[in-house]
Amino acid sequence: MASQRRNAMVSILFVVFGGPGIGLVYLPLWMTRFRVPQDEPAWQMALGTALIVVGLVSLLESVVRFVHVGRGTLVPTTPTERLVVSGLYCYVRNPMYMGVLTCVAGETLLFASYSMIIYAAVLWLGFHLFVYFYEEPTAKRRYGEQYAIYKRNVPRWLPRLTPWKGDVSGNLSA
Repeated sequence: MASQRRNAMVSILFVVFGGPGIGLVYLPLWMTRFRVPQDEPAWQMALGTALIVVGLVSLLESVVRFVHVGRGTLVPTTPTERLVVSGLYCYVRNPMYMGVLTCVAGETLLFASYSMIIYAAVLWLGFHLFVYFYEEPTAKRRYGEQYAIYKRNVPRWLPRLTPWKGDVSGNLSA
């Protein structure tokens, strides 16, 4: 229980002060000053806000799942003990990154910012390269055949329409 509390604290601190906080708050704040244009259509504001909420739910659900199901954190130096293949991970292998990108898409609409469009593209490319060159090889080494089965059945970026109900080890999906 103490390690789970520690994992939760590490994850919360990383979200606020690390990658997600920097990517969702600090850089967009610097680029847009969080100024919503006065002449922005209501539908654009509503859609931007909705995307931010959906993205945050995805990000936070993934963080909670990493702590409770995976028994680890989202910080690469403190990885999960178990491969997480439940929740949003049944639809797409990278729901945390998808959540961040969805939030950034919402911020782009909300703040009507061209620099945010470029930022979103660069962010996606950075995520893709990090996943492809670091996370996937690391997961393959760490989880072996479990990850190979999961990878064959769940796409990296475009979510499945139905959840994958496979089991990589007999009891891993929680």
